[in-house]
Amino acid sequence: MAKNLLIVESPAKAKTIEKILGKDFQVKSCFGHIRDLEKAGMGIDIERNFEPRYIISDDKEKVVKELKSLASKSEEVWLATDEDREGEAISWHLCEVLGLNPSTTKRIVFHEITKPAIENAVKNPRLLDMNLVNAQQARRVLDRIVGFELSPVLWRKMSMRNNLSAGRVQSVAVRLIAEREREINAFAAQSSFKIDAFFTANDAAGKNITFKAEGAKYDQVADAQKFLESCIGASYAVKDIQVKPGKRTPAPPFTTSTLQQEASRKLGYGVARTMQIAQRLYENGHITYMRTDSVNLSDTALGDITRTVKGMYGEAYHQFRRYKNKNQGAQEAHEAIRPTYMEKLTVDDPDWRRLYELIWKRTMASQMADAELEKTIAKIDISTNKEELTASGEVIKFEGFLKVYREDKDDDEEEDTQEGMLPPLQVKQALPLKEMKATERFSRPQPRFTEASLVKKLEEMGIGRPSTYAPTISTILKRGYVEKREKEGVRRDYRILVLKNDAITQKQDYEMTGAEKGKLFPTDLGLVVTDFLKQYFQDIMDYGFTAKVEGEFDEVAEGKLKWNKMIDDFYSPFKKDVDNTIENADRIKGEHELGIDPESGKQVVARMGRYGPMVQIGNADDEDKPRFAKIPTGSSIETITFDEAMELFKIQGTLGQYEGKDISVNVGRFGPYVKWGDDFISIPRGTDLASVTVEQAIGFIKEKQKADAPVASYEDKPVTKGTGRFGPFIKWDGMFINVPKRYDFNNLKQADINELIEAKVKKEENRYIQRWADEKIALENGRWGPFIRFGKKMVKMPRKKDDVKYTPEEAATLTLDQVKQMIELEIPGAFTKKAPAKKKAAAKKKAAPKKAAAKKTATKKK
Repeated sequence: MAKNLLIVESPAKAKTIEKILGKDFQVKSCFGHIRDLEKAGMGIDIERNFEPRYIISDDKEKVVKELKSLASKSEEVWLATDEDREGEAISWHLCEVLGLNPSTTKRIVFHEITKPAIENAVKNPRLLDMNLVNAQQARRVLDRIVGFELSPVLWRKMSMRNNLSAGRVQSVAVRLIAEREREINAFAAQSSFKIDAFFTANDAAGKNITFKAEGAKYDQVADAQKFLESCIGASYAVKDIQVKPGKRTPAPPFTTSTLQQEASRKLGYGVARTMQIAQRLYENGHITYMRTDSVNLSDTALGDITRTVKGMYGEAYHQFRRYKNKNQGAQEAHEAIRPTYMEKLTVDDPDWRRLYELIWKRTMASQMADAELEKTIAKIDISTNKEELTASGEVIKFEGFLKVYREDKDDDEEEDTQEGMLPPLQVKQALPLKEMKATERFSRPQPRFTEASLVKKLEEMGIGRPSTYAPTISTILKRGYVEKREKEGVRRDYRILVLKNDAITQKQDYEMTGAEKGKLFPTDLGLVVTDFLKQYFQDIMDYGFTAKVEGEFDEVAEGKLKWNKMIDDFYSPFKKDVDNTIENADRIKGEHELGIDPESGKQVVARMGRYGPMVQIGNADDEDKPRFAKIPTGSSIETITFDEAMELFKIQGTLGQYEGKDISVNVGRFGPYVKWGDDFISIPRGTDLASVTVEQAIGFIKEKQKADAPVASYEDKPVTKGTGRFGPFIKWDGMFINVPKRYDFNNLKQADINELIEAKVKKEENRYIQRWADEKIALENGRWGPFIRFGKKMVKMPRKKDDVKYTPEEAATLTLDQVKQMIELEIPGAFTKKAPAKKKAAAKKKAAPKKAAAKKTATKKK
């Protein structure tokens, strides 16, 4: 047994460090956080100054048990978790769980996994920084409060099949995307006419070449026409030439957010993938720590880069630079992200290579010379009017850092340089005109966000921190508030006026506009939830307020603010908003009135339903049931037109009959389908439902009948087979039984079927501890012990009073009422009875005047 136990976060890092430290140290991983807030009852004691209640995660019990055993046998325990707030908090949790004294336990930090860095860290240990711990704890507690209090508000106020959630940073991120979408939808493109003239002249080699000069822009086609007419019969000569030296300066080395942005632009990586690869590169000693706001480089790194630049490109290409670090918080002022060893140009792993090489190039370029440019601007006179044209070109005289790296731009950033060479020109030189064009161009709205540009915007606004961007984006995508997809362009015609040989002609061309790839679109769910939260929780959704909270976390980290005082200042007004909203707010529908159905005379609305956005004709109070049609992907309740909505119902109409049952087609949760009587048959995604004939629909039905035909029987009950999300299966007596690869699925024998069913039946015997079928509640044996199944949901059982899990034997003694109480803890309101439809309608009518007054008051406040 080694004298010292050193605990790090990741197992990959542990192996590398153990080799460096040698036999006196045993290095073990805690695999990240070992404790988190209890889920039951928020996990925070509001009455006791927001005291958190932490529990060891189920999947970490084995890890903790091993670490306790090793700690008890070691002379000294060292903590070497990452040097950020999360890492400091992990070290504190380890102290609490392993019984270590935070006042004496050695805490070491390093920003690169190299022998000198590790050995230096061991020589210079420090103690736990409780200010950083409290800052992390404040963020965790505040975010838990927001999520725990807000999410149930959404559950009660919106009828959705899945549990909705809200969060402090995620909700603001969705708001940014939603507001950008509405700006785009409301944008009215303005056209203008751009003048381009094309001249010929000899280049340095005497070859006749064509170059372009630009003129003014005109808002109206008549003005552009008038300008071209004024140029008929004109001669053109160079009026003035200016040659200006210029330069380009390299970007600083990567921080977390700039790495995420550039990896998205250059490599097409999502933020989560970038951070996952960067984590692996760090753990394996290839780069320095990947969560940082700093652009600073250590003296050691600067020396290493200097040698590499001079060695590879020569003295002229090197320029020493020291970048200013915007983040002055000493506890988190790491180095920028850089390669550990600059002589390592690449890495072997193909999944890591592209990101590593991007980091290497950016780091190299940051210490290289400016690129030297020469820009030529020529002014060209028109003899028949007082206007002039401008031709410009740019020549790179010395590459400098551009030899290695060039930073990309986002869609909303214009290139500030224009590359291309002009032929040698002289003042008063006559220039023959080849042709002049006035081309119609249209203004463009701001582009939709990519993951990279969203990170950039959040950072600019001071919302979130480097470690929060990837999980924030993953959460809003996972929750269905935002989707990442493509958008096809639409055709747009434009006009071109051409002056050639002193004659003006007009022609029309077209372009595809509005096409986007890999952009973030708000879903209808994201839009209506954003509107609801903005109406009732202005602080939470306010950009300035969210940024202010981040600043307060920084003050806690610097020891300037007590963390529970900060939470208390936030909680009181927030809780009032929650209670007021639950009591007084209307249900969220996101209704958009489209018009009146000419056949029935009923209102047509687009709104959110239980399974997503839909169009509805009529309402629940009508004698006839309302009709519904699902709004397909790419359309929205905010943008769908009346005609588009009515087309959805035409598609849904009965196509015909087969075996005495009606056939229709529609789009559902899982894509397009044929409805045949009460059966639903999926059809290929992307199918144009308007083109599906009754014959095609019958073909889909017959294929399904053939696939569903019994292939055998067991105990006089039919056995069918099919292929689902998880592979091939057989179905018997309502049970789906997966068919492992060792069986020949296409040629299953009766013996194979018997074996599969008997194994499944035997397995199911041990599945249930108790079952209340009528209530759709069961206690089941799970991998980690007993759990509750409530309908289709898996509900975790709370621990007993002594903080020990229930055994299957103890679970078998629980009554139905006790189990229901456990479900209520996890799902508030799970057993609250809903009022019958008639009573609801009556209540709604009775309360109408009160609601009208409430709306009037709200409008007045605005």
